[in-house]
Amino acid sequence: MSLPTRRHPPSTRPLSSSHISTNPSPTSTPPPPTKSSTTKPSPSPSPSHLTKTEDNERIGLLDILRVLGGLVLLSSLLSWFVTRESVLWGWRPGVTRVGVVRAWLRGPISLTDAALARYDGTDGKLPIYVALNGTIFDVSASPHMYGPGGSYHFFAGKDATRAFVTGCFAEDLTPDLRGVEEMFMPVDEEEEPEGQGIGGMSSGERKSRRARDLRAARKKVRESVGHWEGFFRKSGKYFEVGRVRREEGWLESLPRRELCEAARKSRPERSKGS
Repeated sequence: MSLPTRRHPPSTRPLSSSHISTNPSPTSTPPPPTKSSTTKPSPSPSPSHLTKTEDNERIGLLDILRVLGGLVLLSSLLSWFVTRESVLWGWRPGVTRVGVVRAWLRGPISLTDAALARYDGTDGKLPIYVALNGTIFDVSASPHMYGPGGSYHFFAGKDATRAFVTGCFAEDLTPDLRGVEEMFMPVDEEEEPEGQGIGGMSSGERKSRRARDLRAARKKVRESVGHWEGFFRKSGKYFEVGRVRREEGWLESLPRRELCEAARKSRPERSKGS
């Protein structure tokens, strides 16, 4: 007699994730490829290509430098041909002059008039100095002018401010400017004693006019001195090195000077109605 077959109930244990198939259904179709997925990536530049590009840029820069260098050389040659003394059209930077650098490192000097006289160019070991209104300038760059035998050697080693204004180089080589303003004051057609009128002017009007003339004349003296100071400062060849040292009251100790003949003759005539 056969025994009946024992049936087991179906298992209720959940399936693990490993039993779930992730493969798509054979009947499903894959998504169409997008445009970005089909675009080929741009090739990166090769080292040889980069080298050629850098060479081209380097050659262009060298060409520019060659052109600029040629222009500078041409300008320097033309400057020397025109000026006969400079390749920079007369411009001389201070850093290129030994005397300027030495004076800057040493600092400003202070000399008496007696000590200044040593710097007249007769001693080749010393620079050549010219003083103007108490300021000392180094003029060693022009020994043919301010050195011995030069056309302006009489200025070397002294303060000759008065001569710069009057033009009397023989007798006015002094810093004393007293009375120089007279050369700029108009000459009246007739001179009368003080207190009498000229051309119907009262004594007070005459004094007032003279005071105006005196102020204008002194202004012209200052302008003349300033002109020569500017000449030495801006010449490009000369430079300031210091000041002349003088004792208090030095000017009063000097004898009063008369106006030189050339300066007297240069006085302007008074215009009518002035």
